[in-house]
Amino acid sequence: MNRFTIPRDVYYGEGSLEVLKTLEGKKATIVIGGQSIKKSGYLDKIESYLREAGIETQLIEGVENDPSITTAQNGGKKMEEFQPDWIISAGGGSPIDAAKLMWIFYENPELPFDKIKAPNTLPTLRQKARFVAISTTSGTGTDVSPFTVITDYDKGVKYPVFGYEITPDIAIIDPELTYSMPADIVAYTGMDALTHGIEAYVSTMHSSFTDPLAMQSIKQVVNNIEKSISGDKEARAEMHYAQAIAGMAFGNGFLGIVHSLSHKSGAIFKIPHGVANALYLPYVIDYNKKADSSRYADIARMLGLNGSTDNELIDSLTDLIRRLNKSLNLPLTLKEFGVEEGEFEKHLDKMAAGAIEDACTPSNPREVSVEDMKKIYVAAFKGEKIEF
Repeated sequence: MNRFTIPRDVYYGEGSLEVLKTLEGKKATIVIGGQSIKKSGYLDKIESYLREAGIETQLIEGVENDPSITTAQNGGKKMEEFQPDWIISAGGGSPIDAAKLMWIFYENPELPFDKIKAPNTLPTLRQKARFVAISTTSGTGTDVSPFTVITDYDKGVKYPVFGYEITPDIAIIDPELTYSMPADIVAYTGMDALTHGIEAYVSTMHSSFTDPLAMQSIKQVVNNIEKSISGDKEARAEMHYAQAIAGMAFGNGFLGIVHSLSHKSGAIFKIPHGVANALYLPYVIDYNKKADSSRYADIARMLGLNGSTDNELIDSLTDLIRRLNKSLNLPLTLKEFGVEEGEFEKHLDKMAAGAIEDACTPSNPREVSVEDMKKIYVAAFKGEKIEF
């Protein structure tokens, strides 16, 4: 038996934030990251709409990029004190990811993180609160998906957490919130969304339900990401919808080793998640095509890329990804990002071993060994084409 799960309600379009005034409840905890959502005036709007609904609010702010387990645990304790019946997280992937973990700790305060991280089964939620996700960036898909990622800085490791219980009850996909997004964030969150669509389409867990979503998200990103960089509002809206569509695809069709590689190197070298995904994606495509080239070729055909054979089409696809990375000022290699060779070699074995154990690895279309992971990391460090 298979399952397809998305938020019960998805509100989208300009002004959809206003739906908050229709919520029924007594208390809401709002979780945010930095100051941008305050400066934009959108936090004031959220609080105003909730007051109109008669809901008292608590604010948890300052969630860092790549949120830590400690941040999530501390947030859960603050929620215990306030006892909200709604948890509303607004911002990029980091505050929404952190708020999902806070939700688990709030409803299960004695549960240790080791019993939460994948592949553990999550406890039943909604005994105390329901969850609203409001994404202000266009990449992570966490606003519609059953995934979150949390960082253990002591170990230098990012851990995925998975369970349909943490799928938000409501996702608000309001493109107005993205119009002031800086170009660099537009770039790497957009490439994150592209990676989600591609990995979901080629995953061993793909299905007739996820394939159309994955393909649509890929098409929307490729058609709009460069225009979105320049601030085109219509393109920004299309990118915002595309990231959610991709989130629905990978939330049910799962991912692959682009994410495994990113999770294990991102925390060590402080690489933003979308940057890491954009960097690794063409190398992983060249690795995975040895197992099944047909689905990557499907993507290339859908995009109208050149090629009369699967290999030619896939080369056109990886060329497109590298061209987009260059156009968006994203690095093509780990060395170009600034990773020093000595540090890379120091952590290589640990990263490869960790990537094999990552929750995204089992659904990769090609079975992978620790030695293969090391070779992919080396290729991505040096910029070498993968031929093995």
